[in-house]
Amino acid sequence: MDLPEILGLSALIVLAYMLAIWLLSLIKRNASIVDIFWGLGFVLLAVVYFVATDGFVGRKVLITALVAVWGFRLSLYILWRNWGKGEDYRYRKWRVEAGERFWWTSLFQVFLLQGALLWLIAMPILAAQFSDDPDHFSALDLLGALVWGIGFFFEAVGDWQLARFKSDPANKGKVMRSGLWAYTRHPNYFGDATAWWGYYIIAAGTAGGYWTFFSPILMTVLLLRVSGVALLERTQVQTKPQYRDYIESTSAFFPWFPRRRR
Repeated sequence: MDLPEILGLSALIVLAYMLAIWLLSLIKRNASIVDIFWGLGFVLLAVVYFVATDGFVGRKVLITALVAVWGFRLSLYILWRNWGKGEDYRYRKWRVEAGERFWWTSLFQVFLLQGALLWLIAMPILAAQFSDDPDHFSALDLLGALVWGIGFFFEAVGDWQLARFKSDPANKGKVMRSGLWAYTRHPNYFGDATAWWGYYIIAAGTAGGYWTFFSPILMTVLLLRVSGVALLERTQVQTKPQYRDYIESTSAFFPWFPRRRR
């Protein structure tokens, strides 16, 4: 298949995927289930691109495996974290604001929007598999896998450390500031963004793959300014007074040594 055909096919698959999740959300009256399917959507596209492209098989296997490990871990973690807790407060707020219209406004406000972002952000996964030039592993493949590994470590270990911290009733209302959380206030978001820079480095090593640079930039901006750091910190400052001290002593995103507290 040529590139326009693959792009069209993948867009239709994402559309069908998000419509199915939207219908499920109507049955469950829970729009936040979309978060569970976010990572799996990238796995789905990685498999579609694997089948539809004629690039170097080794690189196709590499990036599909990396995406699968990242996507399945993220989705399973969110499923475990949200199990039995009902709809996330962000979606409940939109449901209240939209009233009886939310059943169809959520299609555009939540599901189709996230589907469009998913499709755009996944472009390095396509670029890495589309070209067979070079037809062997390169230094950028190894560098990309290394960068992805650093990102996956921060994301997975950060989530695990936070989950352990929250599981202890003695920590209720306290701020997590040990382990990776002593060096960055958001190791999971930093790790997520870093993993996507790893995918891009692999794609950039192929003929024409450099054009997908917007993908990791978009993911990083979303994590920093939209759905990640900015949104979470507004809530944390309001609910946990000691979080301001954490802000003063600890880097927001990029890991660094803690600053001396005032």
